[in-house]
Amino acid sequence: MSDSYTLIKGSVPLLISMPHNGEAIPADIAEVMTAKGREVADTDWYMDRLYAFAKALGAYILMPKYNRYVIDLNRDPDGVDLYPGANNTELCPTTAFDLSPLYKEGCAPTSEQITERVKNYWQPYHQALKSTMQAIKAEFGQAVLLEAHSIQSHVPRFFQGQLPDFNFGNADGKSCSPELISTLVGLDYAPYTMVCNGRFKGGYITRAFGQPDNGLHAIQLELSQFTYMNEQAMTYNETLAMQVQPKLEALVKALITFAATLSKNAKD
Repeated sequence: MSDSYTLIKGSVPLLISMPHNGEAIPADIAEVMTAKGREVADTDWYMDRLYAFAKALGAYILMPKYNRYVIDLNRDPDGVDLYPGANNTELCPTTAFDLSPLYKEGCAPTSEQITERVKNYWQPYHQALKSTMQAIKAEFGQAVLLEAHSIQSHVPRFFQGQLPDFNFGNADGKSCSPELISTLVGLDYAPYTMVCNGRFKGGYITRAFGQPDNGLHAIQLELSQFTYMNEQAMTYNETLAMQVQPKLEALVKALITFAATLSKNAKD
């Protein structure tokens, strides 16, 4: 446990990171935000609840305390766009996904404030990611990172129409071995839809930490919130969640099996 994140230590070579799961906003930031901003509507809601089964499977789990509106942990600290030429959100977002302002007029974060947020929130989370992946690799010989995300099924700012249910990204094949993505694509997702490297190819964390030649494999899953939530009310739907959780559990088990197999081969 840290002031800005929670790390649950596991016993298998899989780390599940949930960088957009945090809901808190520090008081000094909240007071200059709009009412819309304080709603933190673009949170990856309930990831910890949806993946609660993963703890019993032995996965390491990393979650931030603070919301992505404070600072986006899945963005380059230098402000480089994830998708050049497309509509992108900033390191410290100033608008919500629906383009409504997050800050009162004249109160958007300054460059000095952004630098401070990188120091206080971004760096600790990424240091925890780095040290945990290194510890897993040191113990098992290989490490797998699952970036667990979710998003509303309709966000015109980023994509047209309805998003597929399971959206995998591995930086167009660069962040994990071909065998890993083949394993994931080969799972049974029915009745849900699935796509790999579609609108979402993996964010900064997937791209930075996925180094398959060094035994570090990263994959991002952007799950449609339509599969487990009442989207407009932003509430958890237990009935829907219980239907999609077996698919997520099969996914996590496949990642653990893959990682364990790689680890065994690395030691042989």
